[in-house]
Amino acid sequence: MRVSLTVATSLAVAGFSQGSIVVPSDTTLNSDAALSFTSLQSRALPNAPNGYAPEAEDCPSNRPTIRSATGISPNETSWLEARREQTLPAMVSLLTRINITGFDARDYFMQHVGNGSNLPNIALAASGGGYRACLNGAGAFQAFDAREDNSTAPGHLGGLVQSATYFSGLSGGGWLVGSIFTNNFSTISALLNDDTGSAWEFGNSIFEGPAKKGFQLLDSVQYYSSIYNAVGDKADNGFNTTLTDYWGRALSFQLVNASDGGPEYTFSSIALEDSFSSGNTPMPILVADGRAPGQTLISLNATVYEFNPFEFGTFDPTTYGFAPLQYLGSNFSGGVLPDNEQCVRGFDNVGYVMGTSSSLFNQFLLQINSTTISSAFKDILTSILSNLGESNDDIADYSPNPFYHYHNDTSKNAQSTTLTLVDGGEDLQNIPLHPLIQPARHVDVIFAVDSSADTTYSWPNGTSLVATYERSLNQSGMANGTAFPSVPDQNTFVNLGLNTRPTFFGCDSSNMTGPAPLIVYLPNSPYVYFSNVSTFDPSYNNTERNAIVANGYHVATMANGTADAQWPTCVGCAILSRSFERTGTVVPDACEQCFMKYCWDGTVNSTTPANYDPRVSLMAVTVTSDGSSTRLSFLATVALLFCTILAMS
Repeated sequence: MRVSLTVATSLAVAGFSQGSIVVPSDTTLNSDAALSFTSLQSRALPNAPNGYAPEAEDCPSNRPTIRSATGISPNETSWLEARREQTLPAMVSLLTRINITGFDARDYFMQHVGNGSNLPNIALAASGGGYRACLNGAGAFQAFDAREDNSTAPGHLGGLVQSATYFSGLSGGGWLVGSIFTNNFSTISALLNDDTGSAWEFGNSIFEGPAKKGFQLLDSVQYYSSIYNAVGDKADNGFNTTLTDYWGRALSFQLVNASDGGPEYTFSSIALEDSFSSGNTPMPILVADGRAPGQTLISLNATVYEFNPFEFGTFDPTTYGFAPLQYLGSNFSGGVLPDNEQCVRGFDNVGYVMGTSSSLFNQFLLQINSTTISSAFKDILTSILSNLGESNDDIADYSPNPFYHYHNDTSKNAQSTTLTLVDGGEDLQNIPLHPLIQPARHVDVIFAVDSSADTTYSWPNGTSLVATYERSLNQSGMANGTAFPSVPDQNTFVNLGLNTRPTFFGCDSSNMTGPAPLIVYLPNSPYVYFSNVSTFDPSYNNTERNAIVANGYHVATMANGTADAQWPTCVGCAILSRSFERTGTVVPDACEQCFMKYCWDGTVNSTTPANYDPRVSLMAVTVTSDGSSTRLSFLATVALLFCTILAMS
């Protein structure tokens, strides 16, 4: 890919000052100007024609179609040109500040700017894991964001967000991605800022509804009524509804800073905003798994679907196609929309998309049935769920199936008018790497934040990486040409401490079966707080919320370089690794030292480890316990939700 004269000109600015980056890195969030800059104005647009209910309307003259997944879309290709003009100067600024001994970032980029494909292409990925994943991932994002106060100081890594092309999320990580982009591509500090009316108020559980302040003005009864009526409107318009509709609407009240949780906000509207279309932000991608008709267990052969602002679909060889996201709900057949069919808009409600990627959390609504609560409440729950069917508790219904009669020979779903999706982590690929390892996207390095609860005490142990690696070797052909670095088994992750610190996988690309990115694995680990909270904890007071975010910041920066002063240098070397290979550049000695320290060298120790139970490595932050009563009332609030819905039905 050639880079425009605009990029070359911006790279030529003497000193590559922070001012050459689109978003200033020295913004101080405590200042009035910064608060104005990061104010929570909605980026996604309220452009659905009828609130939460999808609605048919006349199609544009260029009627939408399903395209084959032979590459990325024309829209994404065009957007990449704009994004590249922002990421290259941002990378130069970041790498210059990191100051790798023996390497001049300015000269290197100027030397290769005529062939932009030689220069690095970065992606970020945030795993699933409920609020734990959302908040731990938020800490990493905050550490990588040059807009944050002090993020560009020595030992910090601010500027990585501005340098990244893609940002993928799944389940709880998808909440992070969706909330950031829906709320004006907000800084994490702005989302947490209590002085300006925090968007992220998790003290009230999702079943109680938000506190009455800011945009949210509903009491609990009105909250339930709003959710029930919105889902009912969708059903009245002829669309199937599931538990995920209720979950997605409730989730929106916590993550979308708009009145009533923004029922009219769509994920596809992100593509219409100037700041995204001009390339000033990475591309958000959420992930979900397909579930074939009659299937109840999700395997590594499941089709992995992605949502990006332009499209919904998959590169997998089953469906192998993409539908225009804004027209989901339209009655496609054989890849086209028949002349007698109208175009449907509003199906891709941002809360529903986030809820789809996290439909496992329908279990929030289901746990109550196995408790010792009164039989009356259990009868209520049974009555509601009987209309859904227990095998469909965790699905999101994307009927009519946009891929109906599309690739009939390879897709199990092609003969069904219904397409059902489930939580993107149900196939154990809990870090959303699938969209980022597609050869068509040419990603060089992925910073993968893992907040999974794999071990007895809810810390990660590499299970997600193992699953993605195993899928790449699958004899069924589901990998479809994607390669992935070798990784060890989960016992080795724990025995060698690879789950306690950053590790690079894929350092020697010559050992792989095809082009694949370097993986910078960033596992959740206790620096200042035990952030291994339960996946299903429904509420967090602000002190605990902030503590998990702060711990995530330390995970990403290795305690601002205090755990290893060389860590920022090693991040820079990881960014440059594949670029060095393509350009035949001699690797600086500083980078060779980093690769010796952080690259997995192939050592394996598969003996069964003791239970992993780490200690806080720095001084622990103080957390108050004023949210405990909310957690204790979890089952009661679930019961109240279902009682209210039943009373309305």
